[in-house]
Amino acid sequence: MADPAFSSKAPVPGAHVIVLGNEKGGSGKTTTAMHVIAGLLHEGKRVGSMDLDSRQRSLTRYVENRQAWATSSGVDLVMPEHAVIDKSLADTVSEAQAEERDQFERTLARLKMTCDFLVIDSPGTDTFLSRLGHAMADTLVTPMNDSFVDFDLLAKVNPQTYEVVTPSLYSEMVWESRKRRAMADGGSIDWVVMRNRLSSLDAKNKRRVEMGLQKLSERIGFRLSPGFGERVIFREMFPSGLTLLDLKEEGVGAQLSMSHVAARAEVRALLSALNLELDAAPARRAG
Repeated sequence: MADPAFSSKAPVPGAHVIVLGNEKGGSGKTTTAMHVIAGLLHEGKRVGSMDLDSRQRSLTRYVENRQAWATSSGVDLVMPEHAVIDKSLADTVSEAQAEERDQFERTLARLKMTCDFLVIDSPGTDTFLSRLGHAMADTLVTPMNDSFVDFDLLAKVNPQTYEVVTPSLYSEMVWESRKRRAMADGGSIDWVVMRNRLSSLDAKNKRRVEMGLQKLSERIGFRLSPGFGERVIFREMFPSGLTLLDLKEEGVGAQLSMSHVAARAEVRALLSALNLELDAAPARRAG
């Protein structure tokens, strides 16, 4: 039986869609999403953002905090065009899915027509809306904490040899999304896995995770990207809605420490690794 989350429709032309996805909470999806959004905005691109987790609303609150801080501080911060997709309260599963699909597809079409890039933050669980978002991705970014707890999101490993035994349910869902995308328009999903909260210390477990990811990337087809180190600054900026890329903006008034400089370099390394072809879209001041 076909998965109703996968549409037979061809993807809507327009903005390049970047989906932040995995099925574990606490991996840094929202922080990564907001820094990708800010990075693209500072490149002069028009950026849309979509929150598929209407319960947690983490990306929505980040954007709201950003707007509130900018207004109260009198600073002209670049902002995305944001939307949140609400979970349906319909009585039946089929009615709920129909409502959610309609809301998602209408919002997707609008943002893709008005923006250069669209960044979608998905829930940390397997939901109908999450699958809809994954199926529309041009670039899928999966942040994971640098441990075998999060590695389990991607694959099961042999506890003695640390060899990959079998891909996980999430990896299989991504594989299905890729097949459906190829059938719909001949397009592809560039899957990027980023190791987050990296320790600055060398450790045997860290090397084992890296070795396992290298082998798994060849087996199921994702690219590895540099992620963010374990830095308090990434968590401290949420209440203001700021990102590390805003700290040099006029009126922000933050003093850059060596830790800030290193963290900004990590953000720029991620943006570079995504291979987004920023020159392909005209530079425009985002409002």
